[in-house]
Amino acid sequence: MAATGDEAAAMDSISREPAAHSTASSPPTSSSVQAERSDEVAENLVTAPKKPGTNSDGGVETAEEAVEPAEPDINELGTDMFEKMAIFLQGELTGTCEDYRLLENMNKLTSLKYMEMKDISINISRNLQDLNNKYASLQPYLDQINKIEEQVSALEQAAYKLDAYSKKLGKMLNAHKWRRVFSAEM
Repeated sequence: MAATGDEAAAMDSISREPAAHSTASSPPTSSSVQAERSDEVAENLVTAPKKPGTNSDGGVETAEEAVEPAEPDINELGTDMFEKMAIFLQGELTGTCEDYRLLENMNKLTSLKYMEMKDISINISRNLQDLNNKYASLQPYLDQINKIEEQVSALEQAAYKLDAYSKKLGKMLNAHKWRRVFSAEM
């Protein structure tokens, strides 16, 4: 298991300072010596630079503490998030408002077209009513024209019959006349 924190720093300083290690491993003789050694170890802990992968004693493995990046201020992040969310929502609402404006304009145009169509249909209805009234007023004259047409047809038939009869009569007279001429000659 890898050492972390203070233990790793202590191990690192031990591997770099063999003299400090040997004095630290020998039994302490007095409290003043022990205080000096602890001060030296503390100095070595603070001043010893951490170099990854460098090991002066080939047999001791050093571990470094994982350093987390400094956390940005939560308030700044919150403010930034709310500003971006406001921009996003503003864009969404603007798009929606534009859609509603477009729909409103389309409804207005459609309403105008329907009003125009209504006016046209009213005019057509009025004109149709006028035509129906005129037709009704002309109906007696149309009936008279129909009667006259029937009478002309009957008169034409009578003329054909009269023509046929006159031709027949003409043939009879010619035949009678020739008979007389033949009978007188004989």
